[in-house]
Amino acid sequence: MKGIRFIPDDTNINFIGMRFVAYIASGILMIASIGLTAVNGLNFGVDFTGGTVLEIKTPELPDLAQLRRSLNDLGLGSISIQEFGEPDDLMIRMPEQEGGIEVQKAAIDKVKAALDDTYISGEVDYRRTEFVGPQVGSELKRQGMYAVLFSMLGMLAYIWFRFEWQFGVAAVIALLHDAIATIGLFAFTQLEFNLATVAAILTIAGYSINDTVVVFDRVRENLRKYKKKPLPELLNDSINQMLTRTIMTSLTTLIALIALYIFGGEVLRGFVYALIFGIVVGTYSSNFVASPILLYLNVRRSEKSQ
Repeated sequence: MKGIRFIPDDTNINFIGMRFVAYIASGILMIASIGLTAVNGLNFGVDFTGGTVLEIKTPELPDLAQLRRSLNDLGLGSISIQEFGEPDDLMIRMPEQEGGIEVQKAAIDKVKAALDDTYISGEVDYRRTEFVGPQVGSELKRQGMYAVLFSMLGMLAYIWFRFEWQFGVAAVIALLHDAIATIGLFAFTQLEFNLATVAAILTIAGYSINDTVVVFDRVRENLRKYKKKPLPELLNDSINQMLTRTIMTSLTTLIALIALYIFGGEVLRGFVYALIFGIVVGTYSSNFVASPILLYLNVRRSEKSQ
């Protein structure tokens, strides 16, 4: 008994023929992402900027608008409040205060006093208080950039070793495409960019490279099998042959991520949001960006490719 096939075996989508449209779309996406990042900047979280995070549980359902006004009237800078799972679970972020640790502690006490005055019907449950200094934030930002850079270089080396340098270059261009697009999304939406977002970008890179390697492996097999077939036709055949696997893997991953986005709570939301976007972009780049680039990199049908 054969399994259900959502994509027919004789599917022959002309991915290579659509490469110029894909290049224009990707070019617009890259320019927009870089421009938005340069103009709007990223909404760096406390992980990178320094400051304090308070996780609390209120004794009654909070009026977030009133609570934001009360805390921002304290003169401690822009304080953000987010629901953290349940409606009465809140995460409060306050910026770094000038004057050192003692001033920061005094600011935390001031916020706690304001919260206690707001909820006289019961005690506020302070579940977590986390302080990140500006030097630590700067160090984390630098290490996050290094993590992304070195992961890209490591994947380039792996693909180069497993295939040829042309495959490695094509894969890394697709990875950069995915990473820049994801950063552009955060610049556009102004969602908080923190260490979880860096982890999401690295996860997207790993997922995308896995998808690309599967297609490249089929390309290598077909280079060995079809000595005379024109390269554009060979690349099209390779992508179409792996299309069922690509689509089904992406769909099943997206189902899990959507469930996690709905039920995972506020803490995971930014991470999952980035992953959902990255899975879609990564699937696109594996088929429309990475493989067509091989046309211009003089892939050889040598013994090394075989």
